[in-house]
Amino acid sequence: MPRIRVMVDPDLCIGAASCVTIAPETFQLNEENKAWVFDHGQEPEGHTYERWLEVTDDEKENIILAAQSCPTLAIFIFDEAGTQLFPET
Repeated sequence: MPRIRVMVDPDLCIGAASCVTIAPETFQLNEENKAWVFDHGQEPEGHTYERWLEVTDDEKENIILAAQSCPTLAIFIFDEAGTQLFPET
């Protein structure tokens, strides 16, 4: 399965929660109303703004859709080689 790195910039995140609506198994809001990265709905050790995830192609597309829905473009997605998939550079 492909691995992607999902990163939320908490300084850009305004808590719109559109990412949570589209991909709740990957994104949740913390007590500061900032999105953090979940691993397939598993409660991680501590909340983190960055995580490597093993995903199917469908999951990857859905996570990218969630990132695209962010009004402040606070979500960054990279492939295993470090290429930025979103936002496109």
